[in-house]
Amino acid sequence: MNDAAAGNNRWRWLTAGAVSVSLLAFLLLIALLAWQGLRYFWPQPLVLFTLNAPAGQVQMLGEVTSMQQVSRQQLQDSGQPHPENLPESVTRYLIKTGNRDADSADFRPLLASDILRQETPVQAIVLQRRSGGNAYGWFEGLLEDQHPLTAQNLFQTLQQRLIQTHEILDEAETLRRVTLARLNAQIGELEQTRRQQRIHQRYTPESQSAYESDRAELLRQFTNQSSVLATLDQESRSTVLILRDAGGVRHEIPLAQIAAAWQPNAMTTGMKWRHFGHQLWLFVSDSGDGNLGEGGVFPAIFGTILMVLLMSVVVMPLGVVAAIWLHEYAGNNGLTRLVRIAVVNLAGVPSIVYGVFGLGFFVWLVGGSIDRLFFSATLPNPTFGTPGLLWASLTLALLTLPVVIVATEEGLSRIPPSLRQGSLALGATQAETLWHITLPLAAPAMLTGLILAVARAAGETAPLMLVGVVKKVPELPVDALFPYLHLDRKFMHLGFQIYDLAFQSPNAEADRPLVFATALLLVLLILALNLMAMILRHRLRERYRALMH
Repeated sequence: MNDAAAGNNRWRWLTAGAVSVSLLAFLLLIALLAWQGLRYFWPQPLVLFTLNAPAGQVQMLGEVTSMQQVSRQQLQDSGQPHPENLPESVTRYLIKTGNRDADSADFRPLLASDILRQETPVQAIVLQRRSGGNAYGWFEGLLEDQHPLTAQNLFQTLQQRLIQTHEILDEAETLRRVTLARLNAQIGELEQTRRQQRIHQRYTPESQSAYESDRAELLRQFTNQSSVLATLDQESRSTVLILRDAGGVRHEIPLAQIAAAWQPNAMTTGMKWRHFGHQLWLFVSDSGDGNLGEGGVFPAIFGTILMVLLMSVVVMPLGVVAAIWLHEYAGNNGLTRLVRIAVVNLAGVPSIVYGVFGLGFFVWLVGGSIDRLFFSATLPNPTFGTPGLLWASLTLALLTLPVVIVATEEGLSRIPPSLRQGSLALGATQAETLWHITLPLAAPAMLTGLILAVARAAGETAPLMLVGVVKKVPELPVDALFPYLHLDRKFMHLGFQIYDLAFQSPNAEADRPLVFATALLLVLLILALNLMAMILRHRLRERYRALMH
C-alpha cells in the first residue's frame, strides 16, 4: 500500500509539474508578445541630437528604439563608417527619425561618439499619419484655405480641428460605402434587368421608357450625392498643418492625412495612459486606409471572426453526423475501421494540401460551375469562381472536420450503454433515444471538438493564401447592401497579416512591434472564442452530470 501511495504521489507531482510548465510557457508567451507589442502604443520621448558631421553640426530628431554596446571590430566588419579614434567599445543607438516621405529611411544608426549634445524639446510633436509613417518636428501653425489660423492655444485648436476633420471623413466614408454603393448597385440591377429582357425578347417600348426613366432618376441621385461627397472631401483637405523638421524644412500636411498628434515630452503620466488607451482603440477599431502596417486591424479581426463562425456552422453538423453514423449505426466492421483510419490520417495532412484542394475543387470546379449556371451574364468576370470568404470557410471546415469527428465519437463512447437500453426499454425509438439522451450527453464532447477546431482554424495561414485572404480589402464582406453577407468577397485575416508584416513589409523595422501586437491580438481572440465554448461546455456538463452517475 505504501509503495502504491508513493507511486500515486509521484505521478500526481509529475502531472502537476507538466501542467505548471505548460501554463508558465503560455504566460511567458503572452508576456513576451505584450512587452514587445504594447510598448509601440506608449508615447516615447523625442530626443534632439546635435551631431558632429564632416559638413559641420547637424541635428536629428527622433525616438530611441534600441541601444547596444558594440566593439570597434564589429563596426569594421559591418562596413559602417566610423572615426579613426573610436574607442574599443561604443554605444550604438537606433533612432526612428520618421518623415519617410522626405527621407527614404526612417531608421538611422547613431554612434555615441558622434553626439555632441542631446535634449528633449518640450514643443516637439509627433504626427501619426494615415500613410507615410510618423512625422516628427515642431508645430508651426495651421492654414485654412491658405490663410493662417490664430488662437491663444494653437495646439488645442489643432486637436479640435482633427476631431472635426475625422467626423467629416467618417461622413464621407459612410456616403461612399452606403449611399453611393447602393445607388451603384441599383443601376447595375437595372442594367441586368434590361439585358435579361433583351435575351428573352421582352424589351418592349414600354420597358425601354421605364428603363430610361428609372436610370435617369438614379443617375440624378448619384450625381447629387457625388457632389456632396466632393464637397466633404474638399472640406476635409481645407485645413493644413505646417511642420518644421529638424533640418528646418517646412512641410504642409493636410489634417485629413493625420490620425493623431501629440507632444510626448510635455505629457504627464495620466495623459500618457489616456494616449495609450486611445492608440490601442485606434489599433483595433480603425480600418487602416494607408499602406501595410499603417492604421488599424479591424478588417482583419472582422474577417477572422466571420471566417471562424462560418467554418463552425459548416463543420459542426458534418462532424457530428459523421460521428453519429460511425458510432451508432455503422457498427464495428471492416468498413468503419477503414473510415476511422482515414479520418485520423486526414488530421495529419499538411494544411497547404487542403489549400490546394480548396483552390482546385471549391474555387475552380464548384465556383466555376455556379458562375456558368447562375452568373453567365457577368462572365468572363467571375463571381464565385474566384477565391473568397465562402471557399476559405469550407476549406478550413474540411481541414478541421477530423478533429470534430474524433472528439464527438469519443464523447459518444463514454455514454453508459445502460442509458440507451433504458430508453429503448421504455418504448423510445432509436432516433428518439439519440435525440433526447445520447446527443445532450455528448454535447460537451462536441464542444471540445469545436474548441480544437476553432483553435486550429483561427491560426491557419497557408491554405488561406490560396482560397481568399488578401492583405487589403476595399470593403468588408458584410455591408448595408442586399444580401448584406457577401460570401464571394475576399477578406483579411490576422494570421496572414502577421506573415505579411513580418516578411513582406517594405519597412520591417517600423512594423516589427505591430507583428507582436497583432500576434497578441490573435492569441487573445482565440482564447476568448475558446473560453466561450468552454463555459458553454461546463454548463452542459453540469446539467447532465446526474444522468451519467
